[in-house]
Amino acid sequence: MDTSLIMRIAGLGLLVAILNIVLIQAKRDELAYALGLAGIILALLWLFPWVSQLLERVESTFRLW
Repeated sequence: MDTSLIMRIAGLGLLVAILNIVLIQAKRDELAYALGLAGIILALLWLFPWVSQLLERVESTFRLW
């Protein structure tokens, strides 16, 4: 896993957390919930190619046996 991916996900988490606090203070709870959900979906989309590559490596390893 590339360290830039870890940093991007950490930055996204910090940004979502800060915006979530601001939105809850502004009584926009529904928007804060949607923002958190969008952050999770974005992080999963960033992780999807890495997980796919990991599964391909596992499959190729067990094909050798």
